[in-house]
Parts: sequence; structure tokens; C-alpha cells
Amino acid sequence: MLALNEIAIQYSNQSIIKNVSLHVKEGEIVSIIGPNGTGKSTILKAISKRMPVASGSIQFHHQALTDMSVKEISKLMCMVSQSNSSPQDMTVGELVTYGRIPFKKWYERMTREDEEIVQWALEQTHMEAYRDRLVVQLSGGESQRAWIAMALAQQPKMLLLDEPTTYLDIAHQLDVLELVKRLNEELGITIIMVLHDLNHAVQYSDNICVIHNGVVHAYGAPAHIMTPQLIDEVYGVKADIDYVDGTPRIHILKK
Repeated sequence: MLALNEIAIQYSNQSIIKNVSLHVKEGEIVSIIGPNGTGKSTILKAISKRMPVASGSIQFHHQALTDMSVKEISKLMCMVSQSNSSPQDMTVGELVTYGRIPFKKWYERMTREDEEIVQWALEQTHMEAYRDRLVVQLSGGESQRAWIAMALAQQPKMLLLDEPTTYLDIAHQLDVLELVKRLNEELGITIIMVLHDLNHAVQYSDNICVIHNGVVHAYGAPAHIMTPQLIDEVYGVKADIDYVDGTPRIHILKK
């Protein structure tokens, strides 16, 4: 479905991502993990065409991203950032209608079909009761669900989530991740997300991509790649790992 082929990305002539290759199959949940500043979010921006690549290529369904317009890409994928902002007077319902913009010309109004899709997106994220509430009045968890609802209104094939659990307490972190898992299982949406919590990554991902020093340090199923040696090499901390129903459970011991 998605193929990154030896991509490199630069900031002000400084190399951030170096020859990264990554292949994601349709219907997978892939988490990108790694230390701060290693380029995880940068990869999502490149996939969504918010940032150009210096070399290499990105293909979506065997079509080069460079051959696709931003509007075409917006019909296929949507990215939700870790921090989102909206006008002070915008309601949740109004926010979610923005997900229909890629399908409209500038002069076209919302149709009945558009309204039905917006309502569906609100229901999928359990935000229908918040439709008339101002976005700025939402809690952190509610806000994340509202923005995911906006993304769903685009009816994307792929959802890109940049640290979706940042700033949330433990209960709301799990709420968001359970929502992501359900959208993947019930709607077949492919998910690529950046996460910091290693246990969340192994629990909610089919595959994990470990980025370190701008390159792919490891890629594969959590049970196969998450080892104490990898955690030491990438994060510089000692860890112990046990398994619950085949899923690794990581215990950080010391630096």
C-alpha cells in the first residue's frame, strides 16, 4: 500500500532522515518509535507531502507521491498532529465538516451526503453529543477524538497520527488507542502512528519501525524485534521483558 524507498530528508542542509525504507501493507497498524529528535514526525510529514524528500521516493498504491496533488492525497490519507488548534468560536460539528473539503470545489456547499458522513464520523468517535460544543472547551481526550472525527470525515484509506497520546492522562491515552484499534479493525483503515510509550507500541501495533540516528534500526513484529539489547542500543537504558499472551511487556530498569 505504502512504500518508502531510501528516502532522505534535510533541514537547512542538515540530514535528518537518511536512506529510510519502509513498506506498510493495507490494513496494518505500524508504530514509529525512537528517541526524541530522531525524525519520527518528519517521516509522517513526508508521507503526507507536508515536507519534501531530498532523495528517494514514496509510493502510495504504486503511484509516486510526487505525481499526486495535495487534494488527491487528502482523499486517501489524513494526518492528525500532536497539537492542533482551531478558531475560538468553532464547534466540533464545524471542525468535522472540514474533512469534506478535499471533495468539494470552493463554491460548493455541503450536501446531504456530506452531512451524513459528518454524522457518521461523529458517531464512530463517540462525539455526536459534543457536536455543538466549542472545540476549545474540550478536554485533551475529547479534543483528540474530535480531530480524529474530522480525519474520518475525509474517509481516508490511511490515517497518520503524530503522538496521539501526548498530554493525555493514562485513561485517555488508552481511550484514544482503543479508538484507533477499533477503526483499524472495523473500517480497515491503515494506521501509521508515532508513539513514545514502548508498551503502547507493542500492544497496539502489527509492526514497529524503530528510528535511530535518522535510519531504520529495526522493523518487524513487536515480539520479534523488541529486545533488551535493542532498547539499550536505541535509548541507552536497561530493560527487562516478559510476555503476556505472546505480547512483550517492557520494564525499564535503569539508565
